[in-house]
Amino acid sequence: MRNSAVRAVRRGLLCALSCAALSAALPAAAAPQPKEAPRVPFAQRFQAVQHGGIVRAANTSATAAKDAKSAGTRNDGFTIGYVDIDDDPNTYNSSSAAVRVPEGSRVSYARLYWGGNLRVGEQKPHKDNGRVLIAEPGGQYKAVLADSTIGHRTADGADAFQASADVTELVRSGRNGMWTVAQVNVAMGRSTVGGWGGWTLVVAYENAAEPLRRLALWDGFETVGPRTGALRVGLADSAVPKGSSGQLGVVAYDGDRGTSGDYLAVETSRSKSVLLSDSANSANDVMNSSITDFGAGRIERLPAHQNTLGYDSDVFDLGGALRHGADRIHVRLGARKDTVWLGALFLQADVRR
Repeated sequence: MRNSAVRAVRRGLLCALSCAALSAALPAAAAPQPKEAPRVPFAQRFQAVQHGGIVRAANTSATAAKDAKSAGTRNDGFTIGYVDIDDDPNTYNSSSAAVRVPEGSRVSYARLYWGGNLRVGEQKPHKDNGRVLIAEPGGQYKAVLADSTIGHRTADGADAFQASADVTELVRSGRNGMWTVAQVNVAMGRSTVGGWGGWTLVVAYENAAEPLRRLALWDGFETVGPRTGALRVGLADSAVPKGSSGQLGVVAYDGDRGTSGDYLAVETSRSKSVLLSDSANSANDVMNSSITDFGAGRIERLPAHQNTLGYDSDVFDLGGALRHGADRIHVRLGARKDTVWLGALFLQADVRR
């Protein structure tokens, strides 16, 4: 693996850091490494009640190697290779996806999440978990360093991690179009649990022409599987009117397509638990290696693989769950056969009709 810190100095890249004590001109190697923990409890990262909404871009960093034989739809047993769309010889993986903030909007908050499996045929060193490269449309790569605790757990045959960073100023100064993320520290090769990795850029924006909404972003790093039981996360404890529209976004790792038993449910104070599903994500295999909005691949991506081999970044319609309104919104994720690593949840819900 090439040394990304040396590349950053050589190419004059700037670090997009939230830590004001460090100059952005410092090389990436000089920046402090955030702590790592095998479990990071879910906590609210951003919340606002404003006219506006949330958009996100996402893509995978791994794919089936060209010489891999078909092994069904699951990532288990595949020979995993890298997605690498750029022409830069100094990057070993890269992929792009479009950010489309409505005209006339102001970016309120933006956060980049990246992660994957460090152990497949090869074992990647965890020291590079907290560093990634990002390029705005038409721009050059900039180094981004994780600004909070990195989730990193070795279990069930995998060596999984997720890191994230505040990139609000970078997205504010950028523009709509294809954003590229490179050097996600994921491994390639072959193993029984498979390899996976990817990134999601979540952007909350304010726009006076849109409805008044509650916007919330929660993140952590939690393992969900047959031995752990379901994970329950509270996203909002304020009134949502009857018939409100809303959407829920999920970022998760190692959801195998074709392995049943994983489900995502929304619980409110005014209705029973509602299982979320759509045409691309069944209620009994909801974490199935896909990047979709309401069952469709609406995000422009390069590459645009339908099966992202263990990486999920999906947005679900909450209309059914909010039909009777709510005083609170809780999310429950469970997996009866699969092991899933949950990384982020983002909510958009109308608060007044």
